[in-house]
Parts: sequence; structure tokens; C-alpha cells
Amino acid sequence: MTQASSLYTGRRLRNQAFKLLSIIAALIGIGWLVLILSTLLINGIAAIKPSLFFEITPPPGEMGGLANAIVGSLIMVVLAVIVGTPIGIMTGTYLAEYGRHTKLAYILRSLNDILLSAPSIVIGLFIYTALVMSTGHFSAYAGIVSLAVIVIPVVVRTTENMLLLVPNSLREAAAALGAPSAYVIRHVTWKSARAGIITGVLLAVARISGETAPLLFTSLNNSFWSLDLSEPMASLPVVIFQFAMSPYEAWHELAWGGALIITVAVLGVSILARLLGAERK
Repeated sequence: MTQASSLYTGRRLRNQAFKLLSIIAALIGIGWLVLILSTLLINGIAAIKPSLFFEITPPPGEMGGLANAIVGSLIMVVLAVIVGTPIGIMTGTYLAEYGRHTKLAYILRSLNDILLSAPSIVIGLFIYTALVMSTGHFSAYAGIVSLAVIVIPVVVRTTENMLLLVPNSLREAAAALGAPSAYVIRHVTWKSARAGIITGVLLAVARISGETAPLLFTSLNNSFWSLDLSEPMASLPVVIFQFAMSPYEAWHELAWGGALIITVAVLGVSILARLLGAERK
């Protein structure tokens, strides 16, 4: 009994020590997050005013807004999602439904994992070489393509995982009624995994909303209103980067305001994705 009691006491002590270390690590992470968000809120809230949303980026040392950068970011993010989402969904569907155990599927999964973990600056440099250098100028088209390349692997991974969670009994029941595979996928598996797929798309939106490096190599920036996709276009991440590195206090204030806008937008998209994930469960 003494030996058993000693073993039990030792295990409890190790368990408590591990639990204490886990709590300390969690508190450290949460503490840094609170510090970052509070600093962003304190410095960014002063810049949140009507002019921030209705005036374009100002000349050096003057006050202005971020209207052209906000609109440019919205255009490029929305179009990148429109381009990348169908490709990602169809690829994920092939991996989960048609070629689950084939060599091609194995190669596609490996390539998707590489693309998913690739630094965004590498993707931006590739698109710069493929599109910007070939056309001879920066453009919003190149920025959209670079963001779409980041969207695709996120949607592929999420779509495949969500479709694999759909019970095979549903597919078998539909097939027993004479439904072809394409019909089963459209009306059974996609509908069953719809919330999870939408969650993946929202996570991709959150991923590309704050990307700066790819846009520096592709869409560059524009200090004026421009809705021409064949020309350089302003975006919030690039404007924040340039203004934060400048020596002008007015630009610093705008950079804090832009950072707060992106943070709130990404936070809202992430919360929506969580809610959809909880609804799916």
C-alpha cells in the first residue's frame, strides 16, 4: 500500500506541475495578446473619424484618410476569393470524393501542403516574375492573383477535411436510389459540409486581409482613386507599412487607424467562422 500510495502521490504531483505550466503558458500568450490589442486600440481609436473613411491618402505631413486604400483592399480581397474559392472547392472535392487514394491525390496533397506553408513573400515574388515583369508594370490584377494563390490551399484543405467527415452511409443511400456521383456530391455531401466549407472560405479571407508582402511586389500602391485593375492600386496593408515607416506624425496616426480597421475586420470574420463551425457541430 505504501508503494502504491507513493506512486499515486508522484503522479498527482507531476500532473499538477504539468497543469501549472500549461496555465502559465496560456496566461503568457493571453497577456501578450491583450497587450497588443490594447496598444492598438489606444493608438488607433484616435484616428477613427469620418475623414478616415471618406478622404484619400494625403501628401507627406498632411492629414487625410484611407478611403482609396480601404476600397482597394476590398476589391482585391473579394476578387481573390471569387477566383480562388471555386478552384479550392473543386480540388478539395476531387481529393475527398474521386481520387482519395490515388497517386495523383497524394501528389496534390503534398503540393497543397507546400503551398499552404509557403511564405507569402515567396508567392508575391513568383507572381511578380510571372505577371509584373512580363507586362512591364504593377497592377491590381497581379495583386488579385497573388492573393488567390494564398486562398486556394486554405480552401482545398478545409473542403477535403469537411467532406471526409460526411458519413459514407449518406453517399451509399443516395447511390442506392440511382443518383450519379456528381448528383450525390452536389446535393448530399456539399450540403452536409456546407457550413465547414464556408468556414474555410472565411478563414482564407482572414488570412489574406492583412497580407503586405505579396501586394508590395504586385499591386504596389496608389495615392489616388483608382478602380482600374490594370494599374497599381492602393491597399490597407501596404499603406500601413509605408505610413508606419515614415517620419510624419500624421501618417503614423493613419497607420494606427488602418491597423485597427484590419484587426476588427479579421476578428469579425474569425468570430463568424467560429460560429459557423459551432453550428455545424
